Order: sequence, then C-alpha cells, then structure tokens
Amino acid sequence: MRIVVHGQQAFGKAVLERLLERGEDVVAVCTAPTKEGKPEDPLAELAREKGLPLHQPASWKTPEALELMKSFDADVCMMAYVLLFVPEAVRDAPKFGTFQYHPSLCPHHRGPSSINWPIAMGREQTGLTIFWPDDGLDEGPILLQKTCAIGPDETLGDVYFKKLFPMGVDAMMESLDLVKAGVILKHDQRLDQGSYESWFKKANAEIDWSKPVADQYNIIRAANPAPGAWTTHKGETVQIFDSARADGEGTAGQVVEVSSEGVTVQGNGGRIIIKRVRPAGGDKQPAADWAASAGLSAGDILGS
Repeated sequence: MRIVVHGQQAFGKAVLERLLERGEDVVAVCTAPTKEGKPEDPLAELAREKGLPLHQPASWKTPEALELMKSFDADVCMMAYVLLFVPEAVRDAPKFGTFQYHPSLCPHHRGPSSINWPIAMGREQTGLTIFWPDDGLDEGPILLQKTCAIGPDETLGDVYFKKLFPMGVDAMMESLDLVKAGVILKHDQRLDQGSYESWFKKANAEIDWSKPVADQYNIIRAANPAPGAWTTHKGETVQIFDSARADGEGTAGQVVEVSSEGVTVQGNGGRIIIKRVRPAGGDKQPAADWAASAGLSAGDILGS
C-alpha cells in the first residue's frame, strides 16, 4: 500500500519511524515549511535522512498542492499532528482518503488544546481518536478510539508523553491495518457534536486562590509543562509547575510555609505545595530557591 505521511514534530517522526520499521511503502512525506532561523522539523529531518521525497508547501489550498497530492498516486494519507488546513479535494486524492490522529475522546475536547482541558476540568479519563477529517474543526467520521485514565496527580506532560503519544503511534498503525483489511467504514458516529475548546492560553492558567483547591491543582497539572500555571508575588509573575496537594485551612493565597520541600500556599479547602517554578525572566528552579531569592516568607499573599 502506497502511503503519504503528513505531519509534524516528534509525533510525526515517531509515526514515520514505525512505518519504516514495518517495511511500509512510504511514497512521500509532507510537513510544514521550515521557518527562517528555526531548526528543521524532526519529521523533515528523518525524511531527508532516509532519502524519502519531502514536500513542504506553505498552503494546501492551491491547485498546485492538489496536483502534488495526486502525483503521489497514494492509497492513503496518514495525518499525524497537522496544523495546516487541508481541503477536501486534497484529502480525498489518495485512493482510500485521509485519516487523522486527535488526542481526545472526540467529539469531546475538539480543538488545539485537547489534552489540557480535560485535566483542567478534573476529568478522570481521556483518550485518542483516529478519524476521517472533513472541513470542520476536528470533525468527521470516527475510525477508532482508545481510552486512558488521567491519574489524580498526572500533568499534561505525563498524559501526553507517557500515554497519548505511544498509544497514538500504535493507533495509527492499527488504523492503517484496518484500511488494508478494507475496514474504511465512514459510519454515523460523527465528531460535529460535543465540546470544542480553543487554545489553553496564559489567561486560562492563572491561579485563583479563592477557588476550590481541586480546581487550582487541576489548572497547575493541565498547564505543566505548557503554558505554565502562574500567580504573582509583589507584582511579579511566577509560573508554577510541579506541585502537590495537602490538607489545611487558612486565608486563601497565603504562604503557610517555606521549606526545602517547597512553598505551601493556602487554597480554598486545602493547600498546594509548590515544588518547581519559573520566575519572570528566570529559569525553572526549585520553589525553595525562588522563595529565598524573592524574599518570600510565611504570611505573604500570592496573587494580590
């Protein structure tokens, strides 16, 4: 089966590596153009290393892009982490069309920050979807889905790199095998319902110490490692990364203790032990080191 791999970054590279390990016939690799002054995408690097035809059009909305996809004479296109919009005519150019990976249980959490949001909302489960994209936002018939638990202390990084990334590579291979077996049913379980959330941005990652401590902790986990939850101290922003929950009552936002373990801050109905931070203009560091350099002490109020 003649395959086009269309993707970006580490996930796209991992999918291509697996295909080559399996001895699949990859006839072309497509990825976003390399930006001036930026390192080349890992997928593009691997394609060049393996001598595979590499194409990096700035847009897929042109007649030239459509002719390019047709020229591959492909059976299927596998979209692994694609940010550029690809129109229907291009997606349908391969014999069996195009399927795509999305790291959520669609139709829930469609959108660009689909891993952050379920953690921020306190969900205990998420997963991935392989689907046949149409022109909507993460919409189209589902090919397969896989689920995974979100542990009570797991962060964005934990859920993606330890679960959704390796599961996703396996699911892309399973999907290819389904297509090879003739299972290309574009059935009625569509993705145009459910929730769509936009980017999980800095504004979404601000810690409101007056909210329930579970909500605060979920935001910190959902924003670790990006975009980084944050609060303020003496008007200066500090991002919060690794943390833990603890029991205790007191004034919301007040620093209860500074120790070698970190900075313990009172929330609403419990406490957060901040273990790793990044102050404005600085690097990530143990919270105890930041507290010493910033003159933070018990009784200070964060977020004011």
